[in-house]
Amino acid sequence: MPNRPFRFPATVAMVLALAGCATGSPAVDDLLPADAVLLGEQHDEPAHQRRQREVVERLSSRGRLAAVALEMAEQGASTAGLPRQADESMVRAALQWNEAGWPWQAYGPTIMAAVAAGVPVLGANLPRERMRAAMGDASLDALLDAGALAAQREAIRAGHCDLLPAAQLGPMVRVQIARDRAMARTIAGAAVPGKVVVLLAGAGHVDATLGVPRHLPPALQVRPVVLERAGPAKRDYCTELRQKMAPPPAS
Repeated sequence: MPNRPFRFPATVAMVLALAGCATGSPAVDDLLPADAVLLGEQHDEPAHQRRQREVVERLSSRGRLAAVALEMAEQGASTAGLPRQADESMVRAALQWNEAGWPWQAYGPTIMAAVAAGVPVLGANLPRERMRAAMGDASLDALLDAGALAAQREAIRAGHCDLLPAAQLGPMVRVQIARDRAMARTIAGAAVPGKVVVLLAGAGHVDATLGVPRHLPPALQVRPVVLERAGPAKRDYCTELRQKMAPPPAS
């Protein structure tokens, strides 16, 4: 199941606030030097996808972009064999794009900008068929220390609005860890000296204390970034979800 717009604690090294940038463009120089820049979005925030595209375009225009890795596509999917002139249908097929989980209109412009620049776009997420095995893999628990494991469990509980049965929290935490590790392996495999791999993922995955950075090689210089919403208002997903799940009023 694709990671939907659950919000996790933003305990990362950098926060790029949309409302705080006078030009509306990301300060790419503030992200460098780096071997990997991890852009953590709120999945339903169009401004975040625009910001991702700007980062990708600015790095590629400087010849500094090594690859774009995606939570939105599975490991093994890649545009590496496509020409720069590839159209959207070719790119979507190469990435085995799941429109039901991830609307192409949100991510297509960024992906196509990378393809047009001759930069590979790589699926980074754990393949769906490996998720059930991850749920029962107790060795995944050892990839986080006790404090981080407890924090990840709390993040999963809160992110799912207290609607998950307690017995499912442990397996869901393992899936999250396995997904973070898969993304980290994709980034490490795409790293090129002097260039930057950009990861597009949900904010929880770029959390420096819990997510992808925990699984990257120490030799890589990593810049995790949480993209913040503009303005003070934050959407209350849990209230919305509970309202949707509530039984209809009796007639």
